[in-house]
Order: sequence, then structure tokens, then C-alpha cells
Amino acid sequence: MESAGTEPEPERCPPAQEPPVSPALPAEEPERSEAAPEPQQEAEGVPPPAPVAQGRRPSGPGSKGQAKRCSAGKGGRGKRGSTRRAGEEGGRPARRAHVTVDSSKAKTSLEALKISLRQLRWREFPFGRRLPCDIYWHGVSFHDNDIFSGQVNKFPGMTEMVRKITLSRAVRTMQDLFPEEYNFYPHSWILPEEFPLFVAEVRMMKESDPPWKPTFIVKPDGGCQGDGIYLIKDPSDIRMAGNLQSRPAVVQEYISKPLLIDKLKFDIRLYVLLKSLEPLEIYIAKDGLSRFCTEPYQEPTLKNLHQVFMHLTNYSLNIHSGNFIHSDNANTGSKRTFSSVLYRLSSKGVDIKKLWSDIISLVIKTVIALTPELKVYYQSDIPAGKPGPTCFQILGFDILLMKNLKPVLLEVNANPSMRIEHEQELSPGVFENVPSPVDEEIKVAVIRDTLRLMDPYKKKKKDNHLPDTCMDSKQRFPPISSRLPRSNLQFSKFAIVRSQLSENAADTKDELLEPGSTDQLEHISKNPEASLPSLCLKQVFPKYAKQFNYLRLVDRMAALFIRFLGVKGTMKLGPTGFRTFIRNCKLSNSNFSMASVDILYIDITRRWNSMGLDQRESGMCLQAFVEAFFCLAQRRYKSLPLHEQVASLIDFCEYHLAILDEKRLVCSRGMTERRAELGTCQPDGLHLTAATHAPLLNRMTAANKLTDYRNHRS
Repeated sequence: MESAGTEPEPERCPPAQEPPVSPALPAEEPERSEAAPEPQQEAEGVPPPAPVAQGRRPSGPGSKGQAKRCSAGKGGRGKRGSTRRAGEEGGRPARRAHVTVDSSKAKTSLEALKISLRQLRWREFPFGRRLPCDIYWHGVSFHDNDIFSGQVNKFPGMTEMVRKITLSRAVRTMQDLFPEEYNFYPHSWILPEEFPLFVAEVRMMKESDPPWKPTFIVKPDGGCQGDGIYLIKDPSDIRMAGNLQSRPAVVQEYISKPLLIDKLKFDIRLYVLLKSLEPLEIYIAKDGLSRFCTEPYQEPTLKNLHQVFMHLTNYSLNIHSGNFIHSDNANTGSKRTFSSVLYRLSSKGVDIKKLWSDIISLVIKTVIALTPELKVYYQSDIPAGKPGPTCFQILGFDILLMKNLKPVLLEVNANPSMRIEHEQELSPGVFENVPSPVDEEIKVAVIRDTLRLMDPYKKKKKDNHLPDTCMDSKQRFPPISSRLPRSNLQFSKFAIVRSQLSENAADTKDELLEPGSTDQLEHISKNPEASLPSLCLKQVFPKYAKQFNYLRLVDRMAALFIRFLGVKGTMKLGPTGFRTFIRNCKLSNSNFSMASVDILYIDITRRWNSMGLDQRESGMCLQAFVEAFFCLAQRRYKSLPLHEQVASLIDFCEYHLAILDEKRLVCSRGMTERRAELGTCQPDGLHLTAATHAPLLNRMTAANKLTDYRNHRS
């Protein structure tokens, strides 16, 4: 874990600086869905946070003074009314209120966040704020009961969801349903519970294929930065003595034929923004980092298994190698931009569009696998109907390219490092933090553009907002040559590739300089965002929802699970809730009695609880519910493939629940009418209204007319 460092002194509303260049490289631009909105339009639709009476308590001294120094009006928030009046008196148009950001818990991402806020001209509160802020930037995880509004850059439960065991279970569930769609994740076993299965399967594969000589990689569940990872050639080599019970692990088949550049193994760190869970919104950064090993790669043998600088791409490990190269150049050194790798591959004739398409598909499918349980965590920490913030999060996807250019998911990081400097040893034992231009180039752009997408005031100015003058109307990827390059980064070679991928970026720039564009130039001078580069984040969902929505079966199961949880804030389904689910969905019959339902619940729940999962609550977790749902689907639809069985049962359950909801709605309306009827009763008799009792009044009127007619005849 990287140290947080010391908190810097609060700044006095620093002026905006020129933003660093944000490389935007994805060479793949699939066909846009007609129903999908533009990414920029999505960003403008973010609603502002609801005002609350209570805010966040300051986490340190000086918050009050900081609010006085940097606030635009009373209370540090800045009031639109007072700003507008001041602007009108001075003969200038009104300016919008500054977005406020609490950075008191930013930790290692603080420096990149500060640069981003200066570029956006937003207001930072490094020691917290007594009043609510628009955005709270946390460095590690979402655990803060003092936030009742605004937006937080962490989802509750995300850290738990991307742990190696939980991620493997989530992907395995999707592999059971869609084995061909989820073949980008290595075959995995969970230790210690699946150790006998691991031994048996390896023995079986060796017997069926004698020449097969596999290598496996063991990764501790809670490990990070390469800690505790090692390679083995046989299951007997697992270090059982190192108490696997207290530190479980995942063992995976090792990718022994990776793609090499300069004879070195490397991986890709891509940054993915999960903007929203419901509706699901995913953005991918157009550029990332490539981390290289520091020793030439050789296929694993018993002699080189322990050479971590050859087999493990972790930056935190290779930085200690004597061969590690710190470089300010984007296409050299041990850490480079992903765009530089794409340039190298493109020069060799690789289909970059297909590669990006495969990577985007991998990211969307992985997020679809994670979101069901994330929703369970979310409703537990922020129950519906209670005050709380909305959430978003930047994830770090570690991807390895095989020799055949197939991308493989290594892991997902809930807290990817956003440090923009590295340690340099000046003398033995003496280190100094030195700026890393490559890190700053990528990470500042990701944080800055994430904040732009989450801007709470975008919706308010949407009606009067001019098109972003730096954005191409078709959201293509502008070449580096159309931007102001940093002096210490050499991206000129990539301009050739990028100009081929985005020909109309220069046309957009020329349009700004045509006669009659003075209004747009005036808009740029008054709007700091207009001077920023185009967004480095590309929307991939719901943009491509039509291609991937069929995979969201577990998401629909999670909705059923949450519906029957009963008590708000819980994460496990009790036996009564499970029986209610069976009864309401009409799943019990003469062949599957409620006694059988109880046995199914007890067996599955007991097995999952024995795996050492969260024991704070008793009951059935979501993974256990999914297993039970699979059993019910296989029992009811025996002749179909598993994914069709599950989809059919989900449709069946949703149909019966819709009927039940409609009946309850009718009953609720009847109760409302009955209360209205009772409310019209007076001591001197019953007064009927035509609206609520039209049939009865019509019958009384007809009877009176008949009586009058008879009296008239007599």
C-alpha cells in the first residue's frame, strides 16, 4: 500500500493553469446505437445534489478558514442569486457557482486531483467543510456516515467485489451461463476449498494430454502490488504450510505465451469510469499505461520460475530492479503509454480496431459480472428512501495481450494508483519523489474528465450551453498534433496514426477561426471548460447496450433477491424471505413442496456459509441465491441450455410478480376509495358523490324515475 504522505497546505483559490495533453487513442469506433446518447450529452444530464440541512463534519482544523478564503459567497458555496446580481451591475453576464470538492481523504491521488481542480477552476476543501460539498474524493473506500448528499468517488462494496476470490466467483457464474463470452479470464481455482478439485482436474488434463506441461500462478486474495504472488508447475508445489486458511488465494493457469515488445513481457493498465449503477453507465479512457518487465522473457521452467522481474509486470516490483528505466518519453522506458504500444503494433500491420473492440467487450462483460452484487452492497449502505450520496468510481483494469493479440483479464483494481511521481534513490537509503510525466499525462486527464462528467451543474446550464468547441461532433479521437504537446513528451510519431483515425478533428479547430465566430471565442474566454481538451473518456455503455444486454441475467436475479430481502440494509435472505419468493413466483407444486424448498435453502446456505464468507449476518447471500435459482431453473426447464433455462425462469418470476403488483395496486386504489367514502360520511346521513359511486347513483335515479312514472299513471 502506498503511503498517503503529508497533507499539503490549503491553497488560496489558485488560478487555472494550462492543462496537460491528454492522449486519446482508441482506434476502434464501433457503430453507434441509434438509441444511445452522446457521451457529452450524458455528462450534461447529471442532476445537482439535493440540499440538506446537515453536511459533512470537517475532518481537521482550518476548514472554517479555508471556507472563508475560497468561498464565493455565504457559507462557502456561493449563491447564484448574489452572483447574478453582481454580474448584472457590472454589465457582465452571470457566472455559475463553483463546484465544491472535499479532498480531505484523497490520499495518494491528491496531487493529480489538485491539478485537475485548478484546470477546472473548481473549489477545493483539503481539510473538509462544515457545509455539504458537491463531490467527496476518497482515496481508499466508501465508509463515511457523515455524507448525506452530493457525490462520492467510491461505491460501497467495490473493494470487496474486486478481490481476487470474489471476482473469480462472479466471472465463473457468467462462464457457467455464457462460456464462450467469458473466455477472457483464465481458468481459476479458489484455495483452500477447491484444492482437491484443482489436483483432480490437473491430473485429468495431464492424463488426457501427456505433452501438456502447464504453469500456474498463485495470487493471495487480499494481496496487492505483487505481494505474495508466485509460480508453480504442479499442485504439490503450493505452499500449504503458509496457512491458506487465514490467507486464501486464487490459483490460475499462467499465460505462458504473451505478446512481447523489445523481448519484454508487459501488461496494460486501462482506467474505467463506472459513472452509474442504475442505469448502468461505463466509460473507458482512450489511453492508458503499459508496464514492462525488466528482464527478457522466457517461457517458465523450473529454473526461472522465481525470476519475478521476468514474469510479473507489477510496477511496484520491477521498480526495484536495476534494469528499470525511468523515462520522460512516452514510447521508451519501463512504463509507457498504451498509445505508444498501439503505434508499434500498428506499424507491424496489427488491426488496432479489432484489438480495441475486444478490449471494450472485455471491460463491459466484466462490469456486467460485478454489478449484481454491487447493487446489493449499495442498497445495504444507502437504502432507498434514506438520505445519502450518489456514487461513481474509477477502476483500474489490468489486461495482458497474448501472442495472438487476444486480451486476457488479469485483475480489477478498486483503488488504482493515481500517483504522478515516483521515488528516485539519490544515495543509498535516501529517496526523493520525482515527477513522472507519463503518469501525469494519463492520470490527470482521467481524474479531470471524470469530474467533468460528474459536474452537478451541467444539467442547469444544458439549455444555454454552447457545443463544446473542443469536441468533435462525432466523438472521434483527435490526433495529438491538434493539441499543445508537453515539451518533455515526444508524441510526434503517434500523430501519424491518430490523424488517420480522426480526420475531422482539424476541421473542428478551423471552424473556430472562421469569421463570425467571435461569440464562440467569447464563450471560450468565459467558460474554463471550453479551453480544455476533448474528453479522454469514451462512453461504451449504454452506447453498446444492444450488443450486451442479453448477458445481464444475474442482474435480473439480483433484483429479485433485493426485492425479498425484507429489512432495509441487510445483505442476506432469510428462510421466510426465500419461502415468500417461491410462493409469490408460483414455483412450488406437487412435485416441489415447501418442505423441499426449505431443504434446498438449508443445504445451499450451509455450504456457502462454510466457505468463510461474511458471518456478520445469517442467511442466504446473493451467490447462494443464484445457485438456488440455477437449481430451480434446471428442475423446471430440463431440455434447454442453462442460460435459456435461467432466462425462462426469470421471465416466469417477473410475470407472476407483475400480476401480484397489479393486484396490490388495485387493492390499494380500492382502499383509497373506501377511505374517501368513509371521509364523506356525515352525522345526518350518507352523502354519495357521482365520481366515486356513479353506478349506485345511476340505479337510484332510474328507480326514482320508475316510481314517478308509476305515480303519474295512477
